[in-house]
Amino acid sequence: MEESAIIRKFLDYLKYERRFSEHTAKCYGADLTQFSEFLSGGSEGPTDYDETDSFSHHHDGPATAVATKVNINIDQLLLEASTDSIRSYLAFLSEKQYSRATVARKLATLRSFYKFLVKRNNLSTNPVTAVRTPKQEKKLPRFLEYEEVKRLLETPPMNTWLGARDRAIMETLYSTGIRVSELVALNMEDIDFLGEVVHIRGKGKKERIAPIGASALQTIQHYMEFRNKRAQNNNNFDSKVLFVNKHGRRLSTRSVRRKMDKYLKMAGLDPAISPHTLRHSFATHMLNNGADLRSVQELLGHQSLSTTQVYTHLTTTRLKEVYENAHPRNDENGPNPLQN
Repeated sequence: MEESAIIRKFLDYLKYERRFSEHTAKCYGADLTQFSEFLSGGSEGPTDYDETDSFSHHHDGPATAVATKVNINIDQLLLEASTDSIRSYLAFLSEKQYSRATVARKLATLRSFYKFLVKRNNLSTNPVTAVRTPKQEKKLPRFLEYEEVKRLLETPPMNTWLGARDRAIMETLYSTGIRVSELVALNMEDIDFLGEVVHIRGKGKKERIAPIGASALQTIQHYMEFRNKRAQNNNNFDSKVLFVNKHGRRLSTRSVRRKMDKYLKMAGLDPAISPHTLRHSFATHMLNNGADLRSVQELLGHQSLSTTQVYTHLTTTRLKEVYENAHPRNDENGPNPLQN
């Protein structure tokens, strides 16, 4: 399939104007490519071709623009897509047993894409406007109890440089609620030991400052002593990067996941737990210890309060404890991540 010029322009807009990450832009691009393939009859999409015309319509369904086998013009397909085309695409995704969350994400991609085309005067109307987002399954975020967090954090050996690094990584994830992508982007200068805060570069290049617990800072300091000794004898070490691999280069998010999988197994915890679970645990434990929702929203870097509200899955009893105890004791409610 030929490359779409308007998809390329949209992805450039996301990267250079909206400051989206390369990974996020690729995800948008993959969604739009799949939609293009559906319109063109690929991916088991519409297949009613008319060899005499550039475009035809699906007989028994909505008017879906379909390219001929002879000449597939992706840009024209995308520009001629109708509201019914998009509804057919969503039905196709559901038939293929995509989850509701995935279908909603792909629809969100189309919303952004067609909004961009209208804004750039490529289209006069947005065909996605009348399409409703499918109702989402309400899944509560998975979080760890304090004792489970403690068991996980104490698993890496502190007498080796890689063990110290991995302990520092997990301590930082839990103590700050930072995303894994934000964690691997940290540089040495981003840790303020005196102010006990971390400077974080979040989604869309937005920066925020998050407090970090004393235990996490001590663990980072311990790791840095190992790291700096190794860096002295290795010119390949990147001097600015905080968390590096054994070659001294910046760690990837995938590497962090692999490391955590290893320690989950060693600690006898559910292997389905991910690094993001520590973020959920941070938010849940903060709320358990009396933090208000707005504060947790700021610490997590959420744009919308509604995103943070998912953490109000606490039981009625726990909520009462939050509001009745402005300063709960650690032995009653578990530790505050900022005091760990």
